[in-house]
Amino acid sequence: MSDLLERLRGRGWRMTSQRRVVAEVLDGEHVHLTADEVHARAVARLPEISRATVYNTLGEMVSLGEVLEVSTDGRAKRYDPNARHAHQHLICSGCGSIRDVHPQGDLIAALPAAERFGYVISAAEVTYRGLCPSCSQA
Repeated sequence: MSDLLERLRGRGWRMTSQRRVVAEVLDGEHVHLTADEVHARAVARLPEISRATVYNTLGEMVSLGEVLEVSTDGRAKRYDPNARHAHQHLICSGCGSIRDVHPQGDLIAALPAAERFGYVISAAEVTYRGLCPSCSQA
């Protein structure tokens, strides 16, 4: 059973066949699918699943904090099941592919006191951008 399915079951989330398929589609490392990609893969497993069901299920998973919603430069939102482990993202400026990365050090401490403008910093998100190997060779 996938990590996401286990986490959802542990929260007492009612596991319908549609919800199970959406969770299974999101299973794996470096998964950052759009809702349409989730729907296409879910339909391959459960032909009767509707687009609305996929969107609603993704919204519920985000609300539960079990899936992250990742927005990138005007592109479609992507859904990341790696919500339990702190990480940042590496995004290809060409094709939009996303990888989870784990930079070393304290991202909050890296912000100098003079740049905090009196804020009490509670979290930091860093997005790295560049070209993936495929796009850099094109």
